[in-house]
Amino acid sequence: MPDSYDFAVSRDDLRSSTVVPLPAPEDVELSPGQVLLRVDNFSITANNITYAAMGDAMRYWEFFPAGEGLGRIPAWGYSEILRSDVEGMPEGSRLYGYMPMSSYFVVEPTDISDTGFVDGTSHRNGLPAIYNRYGFTTPETGDTPEREPYIALFGPLFATSYLCADWLEDEGLVKADRLILSSASSKTALALAFLLQRDHDDDVDVVALTSARNADFVAGTGLYDEIVAYDDLESLDSSLKTGYLDFGGNAGLRAKVHNHFGDNLVSSTVIGAADWEGLAPDPDAEPLPGPHPGFFFAPDRFAKRNADWGAAEVRRRVGESQNQFIDSSKTWLTLREGVGPDAIESVLSDFFDGKVDPSEGWTIKP
Repeated sequence: MPDSYDFAVSRDDLRSSTVVPLPAPEDVELSPGQVLLRVDNFSITANNITYAAMGDAMRYWEFFPAGEGLGRIPAWGYSEILRSDVEGMPEGSRLYGYMPMSSYFVVEPTDISDTGFVDGTSHRNGLPAIYNRYGFTTPETGDTPEREPYIALFGPLFATSYLCADWLEDEGLVKADRLILSSASSKTALALAFLLQRDHDDDVDVVALTSARNADFVAGTGLYDEIVAYDDLESLDSSLKTGYLDFGGNAGLRAKVHNHFGDNLVSSTVIGAADWEGLAPDPDAEPLPGPHPGFFFAPDRFAKRNADWGAAEVRRRVGESQNQFIDSSKTWLTLREGVGPDAIESVLSDFFDGKVDPSEGWTIKP
């Protein structure tokens, strides 16, 4: 195994991976204004599968370009400044943000402040701003060694859930009596269920739609009003006004939901694509009854709330709620750690195949 590397996958076959050797960090030539960041740790969740599955459609491959036909799946985690001659960016500073599954990467800091910076690298211009900001971290910011794995694991997921809950509240919880969350064992769905239970427990019932093998785990979190296995979908009363929040992206399941609830399905929103191989609908399928499925794109909501509240207030609100969720998760979550490209490949493979234990959270050290 090379000492420094990029981990990449085939954009045509996400299960096919390759380890691309890199020069030693001290041999990397930096242009003026560039900073070299060593990747320390990052999480792997179903969120990364969404990045890969939607890599072309949502431009995720553009953040960290790879060789012809290859893609570097983005991740969230912690890095450290190895080399820098940029003012306000001292070597040894620790950062939280978006990164490739690599040993290191190069950024061009702009808008530098006491709290962080924006990567102004030219190929990232025009990409969603939420992914381009990096924050300085210290134990005083809450980023302690004990808490870092939780923040890396939940940070991007929880932000999506928080923004989705905020949107649902703006929409009057889509005027539904019941919200159904598919892939209910996924951490993004669990975070949304946590927020709905905390803030709207008396306003709407939240139903977990999950696999039979994960039903006991989902029930044990205590975050849902009702647990229903996929095969038992039709046991749900179809006369209630229902909103569907699709964290899996499976087109076949979506069709079953639409056909079962019909006109009583008041909204249908795709939020993730954990079931990436079932994402595309059958081209010969009949049009779905009920509402046209929409897609919740967190960066758009983030941009709106940045304009409404200011970026610092958005971060404060999300961070405060995330800390509450992290504390609650310790009753049902076990942290696991992997090291090196073999671990990356193994964990990603389990996610692609739907074999990850939902009670586990993975952090990776390159």
